[in-house]
Amino acid sequence: MDDFRIPLGDWVAEGLNWFKATFDGFLDAVTMVIKFLVEGLADGLTSVPFAVLIVVFALIGWLLRSWQLAVGTAITMLLIVGMGQWENAMLTLALVLIAALIAVVVAVPLGIAAARSDAFSAVLKPVLDFMQTMPAFVYLIPAVIFFSIGFVPGVFATVLFSVAPGVRFTELGIRGVDAETVEAGYAFGAAPGKILRGIQLPLAMPTIMAGINQVIMLALSMAVVAGMAGANGLGKEVVAAISTLNIAQGVEAGLSVVILAVFLDRVTAALGNPGEFKHSLLGALRRRRDARRTGTLAKAA
Repeated sequence: MDDFRIPLGDWVAEGLNWFKATFDGFLDAVTMVIKFLVEGLADGLTSVPFAVLIVVFALIGWLLRSWQLAVGTAITMLLIVGMGQWENAMLTLALVLIAALIAVVVAVPLGIAAARSDAFSAVLKPVLDFMQTMPAFVYLIPAVIFFSIGFVPGVFATVLFSVAPGVRFTELGIRGVDAETVEAGYAFGAAPGKILRGIQLPLAMPTIMAGINQVIMLALSMAVVAGMAGANGLGKEVVAAISTLNIAQGVEAGLSVVILAVFLDRVTAALGNPGEFKHSLLGALRRRRDARRTGTLAKAA
């Protein structure tokens, strides 16, 4: 038994080296695009005065959820400023938003395809299981091999780690649409594409948004791992705090990650079920519109 060994790791390493050598030009192009997106967004966020961004974040919270979230957002964001972590927080936010956007662009079409084909779903499920159970740090190995260090390997590893729930929730949402409603669409002569856009996606949107919420949360949880790949931001601060046993630095960077996570979680949850949040600005506008419509119908009657 001591002589029995399957060199699976060696085969994977050779495969990764072959892929890098063969598609080096493609990887360089991907690096340029992702670096441009992340650094462009990061430069935009850090160039805006923090007071303006805090007001914008608070207004987003009030618009989508409640004035309580707006007040809590303003207070917690000011706490990030007071801890001296504002610029790092904006760098992490830029990385998370771009990674989440890429993950959603990949996950939603895959989820739609899985919902429409049982065979494709059966092939995809073990792949998603593998991606979700693989330790997050392992994703750094191909990321650094392909893209060196910096933002780009952090985005790559984050996308791989967070894309699975987006696929699963999209498939679950579309499969959960009432079959009689879909059959009614076919009965009226609608094409499959129109049924998808007009019936299945709107009805599945709360579930899909729950998946997007999970994608963003997993992406943010990868901030520390991205810091190990050389990505600037709160993750790099946490890694530095671990290496130097700096408790204060670790607590401040970690708390900043939590604040960003809570804000993004509340906002994306509100996007999935906007009708549940009656204290939001959108809810107030919706009630005013309904009251005006009711009044108009009463006058007409």
